[in-house]
Amino acid sequence: MNNKKMLKGLSYIAIILWMILIFKFSSQPAQQSGKLSTVITKISIKVINKVNPNTKFDIVRFDHIIRKNAHFFIYLVLGILVMNVLKRIGVVRYKSIALLICIIYAISDELHQFFVPSRGAGVKDVLIDSAGAAMGILMGLVVDKIRKRV
Repeated sequence: MNNKKMLKGLSYIAIILWMILIFKFSSQPAQQSGKLSTVITKISIKVINKVNPNTKFDIVRFDHIIRKNAHFFIYLVLGILVMNVLKRIGVVRYKSIALLICIIYAISDELHQFFVPSRGAGVKDVLIDSAGAAMGILMGLVVDKIRKRV
């Protein structure tokens, strides 16, 4: 198998694994999901306090911000992965199609959460996910431009 085929195969696998990861996070009941974000919030607060001691936090608000940033980040990565594959296989308008795929997945992810105990579907989350995917695609384009110049 040549390198191009192997890279293409790995790119597909990366997307599938990332989508499975998103699905697994979305399958967690609210209590379990909340525990994970609480751990991340506590770690973040410790790090911030090391840099800037005595920083005051509204823990509930900060935890909410952490959770929404997780949405953004996980879809940022998905946007990069999907754009990479579509570009690699020569899809015309790969940027638009990559964003559309990510938006459809975000919608399906929120609909899935509707059926998870103590979770719900949120339009705001789809918008955050979509913004993350768009930023990932934009970052991928910037990296491509930088590579071409070097």
